[in-house]
Amino acid sequence: MTRTPATPADLDPVTFEVLKNAFATAVDLMSEQIMRTCYSFVIYARDFSSALCDAEGNTVMQGSADIAVHVGTLHFQCKAVLEEFGDDVHPGDVFAINDPYRGGTHFNDVSFIRPIFVEDRIIGFAQNKGHWADIGGTVPGSFDVNASEHFGEGLRITPVRIWHRGRMLHDVAQLLVSNTRSPYSSMGDLNAQAEATAVCEREVLRLADRYGTDTVVAAMGGVQDYVERIVRHRLTELPRGTWSTVDHLDADPGQPEGLVPVVVSMTIDEDGIHYDLAGSAPAVSTFLNSGYGTTHSALYAGTKTFFPEVPLNSGFYRVVQADIGPEGTVVNAGWPHAVTGFCSGPYEKLMNGIFEIWSQVMPERAMACAFNLEYLLVGGRDARTADRAYFMWYDWMAGGWGGRATKDGSGATAPVFGAGLAVQPVEGQERLSPVLTSAHRIVADSGGPGRHRGGCGLEKGGTLTDCESTVMSYCCDRARSITWGIEGGLPSVPHGVWLNRGTEEERFLGATFSGVPVRPGDAFTRPSAGGGGFGDPLERDPAAVVEDVVDGYVSVARAARDYGVVITPIDPELDRYEIDRTATDELRREIAGARRGWLEEDAADVARRYREGELDILDLVRRYGVIVDWGTGELHENTTRRNRELMAKRAAAYWG
Repeated sequence: MTRTPATPADLDPVTFEVLKNAFATAVDLMSEQIMRTCYSFVIYARDFSSALCDAEGNTVMQGSADIAVHVGTLHFQCKAVLEEFGDDVHPGDVFAINDPYRGGTHFNDVSFIRPIFVEDRIIGFAQNKGHWADIGGTVPGSFDVNASEHFGEGLRITPVRIWHRGRMLHDVAQLLVSNTRSPYSSMGDLNAQAEATAVCEREVLRLADRYGTDTVVAAMGGVQDYVERIVRHRLTELPRGTWSTVDHLDADPGQPEGLVPVVVSMTIDEDGIHYDLAGSAPAVSTFLNSGYGTTHSALYAGTKTFFPEVPLNSGFYRVVQADIGPEGTVVNAGWPHAVTGFCSGPYEKLMNGIFEIWSQVMPERAMACAFNLEYLLVGGRDARTADRAYFMWYDWMAGGWGGRATKDGSGATAPVFGAGLAVQPVEGQERLSPVLTSAHRIVADSGGPGRHRGGCGLEKGGTLTDCESTVMSYCCDRARSITWGIEGGLPSVPHGVWLNRGTEEERFLGATFSGVPVRPGDAFTRPSAGGGGFGDPLERDPAAVVEDVVDGYVSVARAARDYGVVITPIDPELDRYEIDRTATDELRREIAGARRGWLEEDAADVARRYREGELDILDLVRRYGVIVDWGTGELHENTTRRNRELMAKRAAAYWG
């Protein structure tokens, strides 16, 4: 077997353009195949990605609707297979890998990689990565917040051969799926993903037969060069310099109360874009750590957001370089630190920090912080079935993106982690699991106030029905490091799950927990945050505030408290509201004169007023910058101090 890297060749522009788009089609056909044949409801809701790589494992083309975090890691995993097997790769082979310490994401994301041969020459690899609903570990769904090492998170799949020269190695496949709580579904996904890579292989071989192998190989290299040239040209139009910011995880349970910093510094110079993550915290004693692959992916995806017209492949990665620091930090955890929750942890903190930095570099595309990815998992035995089979109710929500330089943020939108994610249909969830959805709606006042409002988040609730031996787990964050605004904008709302809210058994479970026992009749609800606001909310056009009230995005009460707009309902059923201009002018002057002082009021007294019902959650986070345990009202003193410093920088510094 020979492996020939892509080399420069003379390609006429028409042939190059045809092949560039044909590569995209080959990958999208792979995605369509997995959509139509997968067994897992999670994968069906588009928690998967596909890619075509060249003979060296470099990404040539990604899918057009793939998950951002997957795509930025696929080349690492392809290279890991090559490192492991070297020349021992043959036509008809298929390899599996999920190892986050070899460039993967987390253990649930299982990749299948197929080499593409023309005779004895390998010209590329087809890869499909899908999120298996369970990969073993201590809790159903494999998201254990209490895990400090990976051994409690599930099966670690180092590069392993599943098909050898076209023959399936059933013993190896059975070993993998038998370590999950749903081996039948996992085996179905294994076959579906492997067959999807065969679809891409057939398409690439068709291109090689039509245009010639050398031409196709040259085009694979040319597509990467093309992207690199575009990005480097764009950089010539941008300022040179260094910018820095910081975002935070809520807490490290192994340390005293306080926010956990994720530091991002970026330099643009004649050589490209350089990130430095020095100053980020040590790895935390929970699963909210990131491996090197996902950290690089966050840097790629965050940067790519500001270059939406540019394709994403390894040509882009050549321009974006990073120093993520030594192993042992929250952004480069290394083995054996737990990393399954990276997606809700450092990943989106890095992306939002990058958004803030690039908002200074490209102010016309500025955007405030977006809501945090969250996963709620309920797993146990389904008492509706005779054999009491395992079920996994595995849910994520849409939410709000940050307000932008020229318009409001997108509401009820997939997370920045994976813009291609679909909201799961509740009818399908209810059929597959003993969980009845009680609510799924946009939450008024969830968008961060600003001259341009953050997009709104959602609320979703459910009730357990016929279940046994069932537990609930939640992977999120930003109950304390709340989705923030920029250039004067205000925060959104805290994340977190409530159990049996409004009853004597009410409990606030927080934004990260695992293995909480639940029983039939228990009801749960949680919001997804909206996006942070952009610009001073006192500068928002009162007419726009009225439109938000009409649409149900802002309440009359918060229109006054957050925007200083006094609105009188005339006939809400007919959407008739009236602005009291005189009262609005007076209230805005009053808020403008008082709001800096609110951020300096005694935090303990503010927390007391919250416990006594005088103030609500939005008063605390938007007026006073005070963070408490939202269930008990206990003040988080260190977190509040840091949160106020950040509000002074991101909000108060821009108020007139």
